[in-house]
Amino acid sequence: MSGPESVLVVGTGLVGTSVALALREHGVTVYLTDRDPAALRLARELGAGVEWSPGRPADLDPGVEWHPGRPVDLAVIAVPPHLVAGQLAELQRAGAARFYTDVASVKALPIRGARELGCDLSSYAAGHPLAGRERSGPAAARADLFLGRPWALCPVEETSPDALEMLRGLIKLCGGEAVEVDAVQHDRAVALVSHAPHVASAAVAARLADAPATALGLAGQGVRDVTRIAASDPGLWTGILSGNALPVADVLEAVAADLAAAAASLRACAAREGADEAAAEAMGAVTDLLHRGVAGTGRIPGKHGGPARTYATVQVIIGDRPGELARLFQVAEASGVNIEDVRLEHAPGLPLGAADLFVQPEAAAALSEALRAHGWHLP
Repeated sequence: MSGPESVLVVGTGLVGTSVALALREHGVTVYLTDRDPAALRLARELGAGVEWSPGRPADLDPGVEWHPGRPVDLAVIAVPPHLVAGQLAELQRAGAARFYTDVASVKALPIRGARELGCDLSSYAAGHPLAGRERSGPAAARADLFLGRPWALCPVEETSPDALEMLRGLIKLCGGEAVEVDAVQHDRAVALVSHAPHVASAAVAARLADAPATALGLAGQGVRDVTRIAASDPGLWTGILSGNALPVADVLEAVAADLAAAAASLRACAAREGADEAAAEAMGAVTDLLHRGVAGTGRIPGKHGGPARTYATVQVIIGDRPGELARLFQVAEASGVNIEDVRLEHAPGLPLGAADLFVQPEAAAALSEALRAHGWHLP
């Protein structure tokens, strides 16, 4: 069995629409449905598919054969975690598809709900693509959202081999990397690497809500890095966190304990003014936390899921004008240097900023020399 030739996407938010766009690039026939007419209309206008209908859709390509009432190969349920089971039961009653999957970011809750509702678990293979953006809705969707990203498969005992193979076909078409994992293990893992970090980011960002203008004027790239994901839709994240409540609570309690110890250490340090040795001793908890942070960061997989790499940073002053980044990349290409990553930091009140170009350490000198030769200013 190969990948699906026809797919019904239920829910045209960021992930659902991105799945549809990725499939359309491979010629898969995609049907869309959503309780929000505006989201459905926008997804259709973006070319993600045609509206699911018991009759022939008016906007269906005339060259596509239409079989009213015939089930699609696969239904992709892209709704909040607490709604997945009910949606699965409804689709199965209607005979909408041969096989079913979902893309919810928690897995134990939907599977438990499906079992309680008496769903046919043999045709259902639970899934979760670990890809997203801080923006939501179909307007933020991208066909390349899943390229190279892990996509968890969480089959249960009843899941048929054909259902699992169909999901693997979907993942391949979307460019993801299939990772089979138990549902409970999955939820504990995403609590650690996704859900709790989102809450921690929100906690830092929340301190800025009433911050004085002086503090905000001094904001640099560090605070932007830490708070970027906090800009995501609170309603969406409330549903995600409530569906994985206990694992997330466990991680947050451990983080809170570390922060409490660090705060106590800092207060002890402040109380020992002028006593350098005593102050350094008081900072033990903070120093330990910083070292563990470096160790943890080093364990995050690097490019293409391989071992983490330490890149050299070449910083370039860049004007806030059209085409500046393109010129930078042209110099890198001409010098045979691959830019592994890039980060921009704008200078407050000035029409310029700094571009941090991350490259292999052995390429840093060649890139720096080439940039200076082309008139770029390197601090």
